[in-house]
Amino acid sequence: MPRLFGTDGVRGLAGRDITACLALNLAAAAARELTSADPKAADDVARHLRAVVGVDSRVSGDMLAAACAAGLASAGVNVTQAGVIPTPGLAYLTRTGGFDLGVMISASHNPYPDNGIKFFAGTGYKLPDAVEDRIEARLEQGWDAATGAAVGRTMTDPAADQPYIDALVAAASGSLAGLKVVLDCANGAAYHVAPAVFERLGATVVALANQPDGVNINDQVGSTHPEALQQAVVANQADMGFAFDGDADRCLAVDAAGQLVDGDQIMGILALSLKAEGRLSEDTLVTTVMSNLGLFKAMEAAGVTTVQTAVGDRYVLEAMLAGGYALGGEQSGHIIMTEHATTGDGTLTAVQLACRVAGSGRPLSELASVVQAFPQVLINVGGVDKARAGTDPGVLAGVDQAEAELGESGRVLLRPSGTEPLVRVMVEAATEDQANAVAQALAATVTERLALPE
Repeated sequence: MPRLFGTDGVRGLAGRDITACLALNLAAAAARELTSADPKAADDVARHLRAVVGVDSRVSGDMLAAACAAGLASAGVNVTQAGVIPTPGLAYLTRTGGFDLGVMISASHNPYPDNGIKFFAGTGYKLPDAVEDRIEARLEQGWDAATGAAVGRTMTDPAADQPYIDALVAAASGSLAGLKVVLDCANGAAYHVAPAVFERLGATVVALANQPDGVNINDQVGSTHPEALQQAVVANQADMGFAFDGDADRCLAVDAAGQLVDGDQIMGILALSLKAEGRLSEDTLVTTVMSNLGLFKAMEAAGVTTVQTAVGDRYVLEAMLAGGYALGGEQSGHIIMTEHATTGDGTLTAVQLACRVAGSGRPLSELASVVQAFPQVLINVGGVDKARAGTDPGVLAGVDQAEAELGESGRVLLRPSGTEPLVRVMVEAATEDQANAVAQALAATVTERLALPE
């Protein structure tokens, strides 16, 4: 039986995969696991543990949040419903509000029919795999629900996002007065928070996709569809723009000419800024293996060490915590700054980037030019035995040949998909033609060597 928890909580089609029944039982199981780890709470029914539940703007959020609250209360936990709030905002509230558990109902950048459930410990960090496994195991165990005074209470806090907004404003290094900024809120969880933060910092704000109706989240808007933002920045003669995803834990930027500034460029800008201020711990940036070679070369030239991890923000964070590093992230715009947050935070990223523009007096395009991206080609090779991708002699020889052809002016990354029978072939080279040619040749080798029988 496959593991219920994926790399970012439990996710699927709301109403079929992610049902109200599952949400209730999962929340109750999480509460029981939490109580079992706190003997004082288990022995003293008068001492209720506290949980906070947040949602993004998709239509199924209220249903699942209510079910989670019921499950938590049935296990003796007092619940605060925070309403629509970014995932990093929920993590911040969990950490600073005296809560023992945070529950976020969101499917991030997925379309609106999907939803998901992820848990945060009282520290504001996502739960470790081992704890998630114990929660999953409890779904199959019998238990006695709370009765009488042991039943948890539920309340709604309509201003739950205010401390988070205050913290984002406080994290800014100065005023943004004089800057005109376009914000694409993806009709998601950032629709109120992001404009409020930038307005308080003095920026002139043009807000896009800030009218969520439950079904328009991520619909041709946000970080996965930045085209509308690019057009709006130019049309409004803005200095820059920012696009968030549905739960606002990632951010991409657009310069005044409408050119996209991706996560690699954002990390490059922030790394150099922090290094200049003496705040880039160990002069190190943590990225995934999917970051562009241009970022690695730019950091090497600037005296910044790069640590590479597997794809996934949780692996980036693990490396950051293990090494005590301050900055890390992914090409997708999931940027983590441990000085301010315990998870990726799109609005925080946007604020820090805007502050860098304001403080330097240089346009975003000039700052972003420090990272000259190498042409990158990604081919998904289907119908193959991905388990043999890293051991097949013919495939390994093909990789060696490709790397020899590219030399120091490119690189090859071949990795199996985590969810599909695919092998992903990624090639970066000095030119688009060379990247295409090498990628096509290697993809053909993978197909020939690893094809599944028909």
